[in-house]
Amino acid sequence: MNKKDVSTESAAIVLLSGGLDSATLLYYVRDELKIDRISALSFIYGQRHARELVMARRQAQLAGVQEHRELDISFFGGLTAGRTALAAGGLPVPDLDDLDVEARRQPPTYVPHRNLLFLSLAAATAESVGIKDVYYGAQAQDAYGYWDCTHEFVERLNSVLALNRDTPVTVHAPFADKSKAEIVKIGLALDVDYAHTWTCYRGQAQPCKTCPSCVEREAAFEAANARDPLLGGNGG
Repeated sequence: MNKKDVSTESAAIVLLSGGLDSATLLYYVRDELKIDRISALSFIYGQRHARELVMARRQAQLAGVQEHRELDISFFGGLTAGRTALAAGGLPVPDLDDLDVEARRQPPTYVPHRNLLFLSLAAATAESVGIKDVYYGAQAQDAYGYWDCTHEFVERLNSVLALNRDTPVTVHAPFADKSKAEIVKIGLALDVDYAHTWTCYRGQAQPCKTCPSCVEREAAFEAANARDPLLGGNGG
């Protein structure tokens, strides 16, 4: 069999945090979108839950990506610690039940302009290596929300990137209108190993089960009638 012409291969960069959404996205891009050459990109940004990076490395291995880069931008955690609970030394991570309706519009777990920074660096990386498409795992949170995970954000960002006078990079967020439960169902169908993902924001040895991300994950597995391997049983 003749070797495939590299010039005809499709290629993409996938932002890989090590969480449930990005791990599912990695397999979705590989198996559903049939992208031939995938580069995974992870960020060390001073996050409290740095264990997710271990999971990102494992998922990149499991998926057989061609390249996995980790960009160290640890300074960013220091810049944003006064406004976010996700930076080490920042605000305390709240329980979801402690957030009222107004707080859930933009909760303490929001990191100022994180996605904008990540996607700018991803676009620069993509353009530098001749890749035109970048994917990230924005999803429609059920109980709280982030402005930088919306279709409107992606559309406006792509309008800016389209100003490039040579070869514009395009950002894609195929899960932006999907709940985490829908993402879990997609991942189970793609045989994603969720035992090697990390969701909890508190950065402890075990999931706390009460932070916004843990609660959302538990609800997602319950809605999918599936067992979360991090906790055992149905849901978790």
